[in-house]
Amino acid sequence: MDVPDELRYSSDHEWARVDGGLVRVGITDYAQDALGDVVFVDLPAAGTAVEAGGLLGEVESTKSVSEFYAPVAGEVVTVNDALADAPERLNADPYGDGWICEIAPSDPAGVGELLDAAAYRRLTEE
Repeated sequence: MDVPDELRYSSDHEWARVDGGLVRVGITDYAQDALGDVVFVDLPAAGTAVEAGGLLGEVESTKSVSEFYAPVAGEVVTVNDALADAPERLNADPYGDGWICEIAPSDPAGVGELLDAAAYRRLTEE
């Protein structure tokens, strides 16, 4: 399982990468593996205000439908529209082309409250 050290993680299996003033969000390698083959992603709309832990959207796979959540509070400013035509990017490259959205955080310090890579590894080994 791939858990990049430079990212932060939620206990709900989302990752967060600070990029300038934005937080890029996706689901982890662990999450995409548990889901199986992703066939549809219900993306949030740009301009949507979200709370930390609030619902961002859903991922549908051949196994199930799972919700994904905002790791930080703020406003969704960019959405990875390429997932509409190629949802399998979540499986192939969850930390790259499979990103879901970018959030302008209402409190940039919120990212620091997320799990670091070591803590996330411990969570997924339980």
